Amino acid sequence: FCMSEAEESEDVIWKGGPSQILNLGIFLIAFVLIAAIGAGGAFYPLIWILAIFPFVWALWRFLVVRCQVYELTTERLRLYEGVFNQEIGEVELYRVKDTNVFRPFWLRVFNMANIVADTSDRTHPSVSMMAVKDGLNVRELLRKQVETLRDKKRVREVDFDGSGDGDDIEFGA
Repeated sequence: FCMSEAEESEDVIWKGGPSQILNLGIFLIAFVLIAAIGAGGAFYPLIWILAIFPFVWALWRFLVVRCQVYELTTERLRLYEGVFNQEIGEVELYRVKDTNVFRPFWLRVFNMANIVADTSDRTHPSVSMMAVKDGLNVRELLRKQVETLRDKKRVREVDFDGSGDGDDIEFGA
């Protein structure tokens, strides 16, 4: 297929996804259930069939996290998700109003963070990137690219009433 000039000039700045550390609790529960079923299988061999359920549950959760991808380009933030059917969401970077980084203790241990971007985009008013490796630097990349793109497009966002109830207006040149 053909790409326009604008698409050709759009470069990927960062690409990543959530860590499987999000599934740690699920993996531990599945392991304990499989071990318990295995112990019961010593007395009742047909009970081994039940081990399929926690295994499939853990596998599904693994695939859900594995199929999530966050992509920061020079123009937008793309969000890919879905195991069988993929959904691709996009937020134009000049629509990002604010970013926050949340670093719970268990993510800080692994140098990860959750990044939440508040936007003026109607389909994605808030974008969450969970368990991102080196989250502070990723957030800084996002922030710098938002400012660069706003300067390039000469776009500013203004709150008229200051109530923060979503009545934000974007002005362009």
